[in-house]
Amino acid sequence: MRKIENSNGTWLYRFLIKTFIIVFGILVFWILGFFLEDIEDIKGPIYNTIERSYLDLDLLKNQEKLEDQIKDISRKQVKNQNEISIVKNSSKNLQSTINQLMSLKRLALENSKIITISEEEQLSRSVETFLKNQETYQDLNIELAQILENKQILEIKKQEIEKKLKDQRTEARKEYNKLLKNHNLKLAFLQILILLPFLIGGIYLILKKKSSNYFLVFVGYGIAVFFKIFLVIHRYFPSRYFKYILILGLLFTVIKILIYLINIIKNPKKQWLLKQYREGYEKFLCPICQYPIRRGPRKFLYWTRRTIGKVPLPHNHTIEKDKPYSCPSCGTVLFEECSVCHEIKHALLPTCCHCGSKKEKTLNTEEK
Repeated sequence: MRKIENSNGTWLYRFLIKTFIIVFGILVFWILGFFLEDIEDIKGPIYNTIERSYLDLDLLKNQEKLEDQIKDISRKQVKNQNEISIVKNSSKNLQSTINQLMSLKRLALENSKIITISEEEQLSRSVETFLKNQETYQDLNIELAQILENKQILEIKKQEIEKKLKDQRTEARKEYNKLLKNHNLKLAFLQILILLPFLIGGIYLILKKKSSNYFLVFVGYGIAVFFKIFLVIHRYFPSRYFKYILILGLLFTVIKILIYLINIIKNPKKQWLLKQYREGYEKFLCPICQYPIRRGPRKFLYWTRRTIGKVPLPHNHTIEKDKPYSCPSCGTVLFEECSVCHEIKHALLPTCCHCGSKKEKTLNTEEK
């Protein structure tokens, strides 16, 4: 039995291969992340430590002392306000009592009645208590005013200290951001330094092993490493610089792809040239100049690459014996006689469809 070369396998095998290549790329991306996580464990600058080196300890102590004093005064203020409220309510009640007693006394005088001694004493005690409450009320208001004044003075001092501490914290924050930036750049360079050998290895395998059976595995590996480096750059480098790195990287990639495609067209490899010839024969178009191959039942028909499947073949055509055929547009020999079985075969394809024999030289690249 004749050996079948370059078999692509069934669609299931092709699907499984592509699926496992994707899984392989994800696993490579995953394991590279484990390496980078160890680097990220390197401790960076601690803000509290830097802040303590910039802040004046005396100012901090004074701030804490003032905060305690303000809290004490606030408690006194609340207590004083509660006492004022109690005295005020008591005075209101006494005033109401005095008004009632005065009304009774006035009615008694109008009716020529004698006011009892107890009523006179009760009225006198109420008036005396009311006057004392008024004095207490005034003293409490004076004390409250003094408390508010002292509190305001303490708050002004506290604000002055907080302003000085704010300026010192601003300097500490600047120093922290500077150290953190340097730390992140250090982590980025270390991570990229670890990933570069993997990336160089992936690029080498992709460029040098294009004809290997494991080429897609190398591509999946290279994409995983490249994407990991892309994420590292995006994470640690400022967006201002990252956009230039990204654009330059994309420009380099696009230029390489354009050069690769142009080289394929100008100097096609065997596999690409064979694919071009096969697609041309399938569409009944000259693989070289795309002119229709008018032979057999299609001798008098017109079609294009898009309409080839829509043009019906004539039912009453006469069967002619196959003959050698050349493209009338570019002169390329498309069908020729097989040197083994002497049947007419595709001139640009390597194998005879009748006897299965192969030509020693088939493609233009080999003839050159």
